[in-house]
Amino acid sequence: MADEPAGGNESSDAKAAWGVASVQEHRLSATAAAVAAAALQVVLPDKVIVGLGPRWLLPALEVALAGVLLLAVPGRITRESAKLRVASLGLIALINVANVVSLVELIDALIQGTSSGGRALVYASVPIWLTNVIVFGLWYWELDRGGPAARLRFDHRQPDFLFPQMAARGAAPGWTPTFLDYLYTSFTNATAFSPTDTMPLSATAKLLMMLQSLASLLTVALVVSRAVNILK
Repeated sequence: MADEPAGGNESSDAKAAWGVASVQEHRLSATAAAVAAAALQVVLPDKVIVGLGPRWLLPALEVALAGVLLLAVPGRITRESAKLRVASLGLIALINVANVVSLVELIDALIQGTSSGGRALVYASVPIWLTNVIVFGLWYWELDRGGPAARLRFDHRQPDFLFPQMAARGAAPGWTPTFLDYLYTSFTNATAFSPTDTMPLSATAKLLMMLQSLASLLTVALVVSRAVNILK
């Protein structure tokens, strides 16, 4: 549409296509997801948390940090200081690192283990996979267009993700993504091992989705093969 004059409906359509200023979101949804990820870490068997220290240490730190972020912004997100931004990204990184360590230990245990205790390891893959979905949903929510606070501005940077509502001009006027949309994107990427209806646009988004798909594929492939051996 570069040859058409700007202004009027075309200007509105262009904004709808690339995302308008987002509505104010409450941090409660993201906090609940972070707490759920911490709870999933608690139920993991000892074999896959050897490198994480005491069972309650990291989950307690994650819940405490999530609580601090929620107390700092108890209402809807309107702005975000640099310190809160760093703390929010740090929380997601902490959950992500813990889950990667658990995944590596799970893979090692599945490859080297015997049938004894194999079922427990197969069951352990479920919270690890679910945490993978949650943590990447948090990454997508926090990084798209600079985060939930930056998305409130009309001059936000170009989107990192192209949602269907943004591509279908006029189908959902004024629509903007919320945390649930990013969580859904994470879930579909983890199950299909590739983007489905939401496309990554930036290099960061593509890299994140690639890493998530790899982690999900490793988890599912090894667990399925291990489960077959156990059944035999």
